[in-house]
Amino acid sequence: MSIGEAPSCPGPDPLPRPPRERLPAGSVDCHSHIFGPVDRYPYAAVRGYTPPDASLADYRRMLDTMGFTRAVVVQPSVLGTDNRATMDAVAAMGGAFRAVVVVDPGISDAELAALDAGGARGVRFNLNNPGGLSLEAVDAVARRIAPFGWHLQFFADLNARPELVEVMRRQPVPVVVDHMGHLRPERGLADPGAKALLGLLEEGRAWVKISGAYRCSSAPVPYQDTTAIARALVEAAPDRVVFGTDWPHPDYHRPMPNDGDLVDLLLDWVPDAALRRRILVDNPERLYRF
Repeated sequence: MSIGEAPSCPGPDPLPRPPRERLPAGSVDCHSHIFGPVDRYPYAAVRGYTPPDASLADYRRMLDTMGFTRAVVVQPSVLGTDNRATMDAVAAMGGAFRAVVVVDPGISDAELAALDAGGARGVRFNLNNPGGLSLEAVDAVARRIAPFGWHLQFFADLNARPELVEVMRRQPVPVVVDHMGHLRPERGLADPGAKALLGLLEEGRAWVKISGAYRCSSAPVPYQDTTAIARALVEAAPDRVVFGTDWPHPDYHRPMPNDGDLVDLLLDWVPDAALRRRILVDNPERLYRF
């Protein structure tokens, strides 16, 4: 898709409201993106959407409102392998942020080492949008990042492509699955994709982000139809689950969620305060080496 053809998408709700309960100290928002300014960080020519600017200042305002003190910035598909916007945001936060980047298999060891020193902890494969790395690059990238203790992160629709779980299973590095594997509530937990992901988690071979509920849901806010899926994922691997807001919710064209609604949904999914602390604080500290 060329520059002229990539459709625009709306920005986040500019007035995030606080969640109904205070989050535990040290909570980490494990999935977000920074966009713009586009004249400094231009978008890739081949991309699936064109987002408005979503600045670090705006993101920090949302984090403060929610009660997050740390975060993980994920390289979006529209920026290709130009990780400057992501890494500059991480650098500006003085150790409070980490990054998941996108790199070509041919990247040098020196470049990987510099990214690692700057807070990068994984490489994302976005298999749902144009501009991401191709599946054919997975094995080569895994070999390159293994010495750094990084993980592979996959954004994929496992209802449509359950066979991708076998690709994840064979990797020599940890695997993180974005947005609950994009599992649709109406497909249920007996769906082959859901069973494959749950099996992978139960084997101890993967992590999962209980994020992006609005991308999976067929219901309006507060997306309660996702509760059974989220709880099943947490039950399968309570020590390998993390949460993310997915701010600023790019490439989403239904009514925009308020981030307070998304954090409140986490409170519904995980009513036990000790388990919630594990998901928001302890698990991210291990995965991202805070």
